[in-house]
Amino acid sequence: MTTARTLFPLDATYAREVPGMSVPWSAADAPAPELLVLNEDLAAELGADPAALREPDGVRFLVGQGLPESVTPVAQVYAGHQFGMYQPRLGDGRALLLGDVVDVHGRRRDLHLKGSGRTPFARGGDGLAVVGPMLLEYLMGEAMHALGIPTTRALAVVATGVQVQRERLLPGAVLCRVAGSHLRVGTFQYAAAAGDRDVLRALADHAVARHHPEAADAPHPYLELFRRVCAAQADLVARWMLVGFVHGVMNTDNTTISGETIDYGPCAFMDRVDPATTFSSIDARGRYAYGNQPAIVQWNLARLGEALVPLLGDDLDAAGAALNEVLAAFPDVYARRWAEGMAAKLGLPEPDLELGTDLMTLLHAGRVDLTSFFRALAAGTARDLFLDRDSFDVWAARRDALLPADRDAVAAAMDRVNPVYIPRNHHVEPALRAAERGDLAPFRRLLDAVSSPYAERADRSDLAGPPPEDAIPHVTYCGT
Repeated sequence: MTTARTLFPLDATYAREVPGMSVPWSAADAPAPELLVLNEDLAAELGADPAALREPDGVRFLVGQGLPESVTPVAQVYAGHQFGMYQPRLGDGRALLLGDVVDVHGRRRDLHLKGSGRTPFARGGDGLAVVGPMLLEYLMGEAMHALGIPTTRALAVVATGVQVQRERLLPGAVLCRVAGSHLRVGTFQYAAAAGDRDVLRALADHAVARHHPEAADAPHPYLELFRRVCAAQADLVARWMLVGFVHGVMNTDNTTISGETIDYGPCAFMDRVDPATTFSSIDARGRYAYGNQPAIVQWNLARLGEALVPLLGDDLDAAGAALNEVLAAFPDVYARRWAEGMAAKLGLPEPDLELGTDLMTLLHAGRVDLTSFFRALAAGTARDLFLDRDSFDVWAARRDALLPADRDAVAAAMDRVNPVYIPRNHHVEPALRAAERGDLAPFRRLLDAVSSPYAERADRSDLAGPPPEDAIPHVTYCGT
């Protein structure tokens, strides 16, 4: 018989090293588990046999059933600022940490269930998830991974055989997610608010060992931890901005210590450039709009800094000044990383922040599709995307003056970093609706395209372009 022990040698590093920040809990029953999609490459990376995961015992493991006595899932507790409002006790309301495993590259990674039933942190929710949003998280994670953006990834989506009441009855599902860890800014907020400095220190030490081990040797390890988390988040959000990704719910409980993208709820990719782009049905004021994301993550990091104050010594003024110095550098760190990424997208040998910023202004004014523009620029057809071609010509002349002489090499380099395929909203929704009806073919076809985003393919050409001009504005929901 295949067991969790033979599938994954699971450890319980977080529960053991940071006591008091999780509670043991078990997954709800899944009466008829059916594997919908399995990430075989990721399974192999984790050291598991994909064929074993497809067996009945493997599928049961993926919904948290039939675990050996040595494996004790836990629900993690954390706090968080949600749309700017502090919530002192959130946590894994419908999720469980199965444990962690060291992958074939020597990296320790969490295995985590989502949609596995109510926990003590459910706050009135049913603790369940449905097929559409779980497949969306799978799709988005694989797209981001293929784009080189740090992200959690889905190992599998399993239908449970339970019908879940939302606006209508929908097929239930559990997602098995893999992450460097599930440590969040909100995790530190909860530990700090509890007032137990030993727990906060244990959490910080765990974060250092897990994600930023170089900080351990610094003169001030916890300040260095803060600096490194700020740098990781600056890099992450710069990468989001360069591909037009809008997370949609950048609460502090969705901001990771690892610098990975987490919790793909009301997320989507922007088509035509507009800093005010927002998709989420609950973000009526645009707090988490595309153009606000760098400032929001800096705000979230300020909350992390506040949580770390008790670990920085008794001189509160000195601690605050040191944290503020790191935080004040965030815009420059972010701008540098964004400019470097934009230079690669434009085929430039050196970053030019002003040229990149002016381009985004030009694209916004012309209502130009972000993803299509860069491939057209490499092909020499970008001018055709603009009504105001004189303005484009002025900008293009500035770029041309900075380009290397070998334009064919420039175009080839650009095509290696500018995707043809992203999860276009007008293709994602029909694919998810078809999956809810039991037809996974459109989902698999879209997944195939975004998993190899740079290779143009004639049989996927319909997935490459923006929506029609008269398309209904895309609205996303949190998936609960």
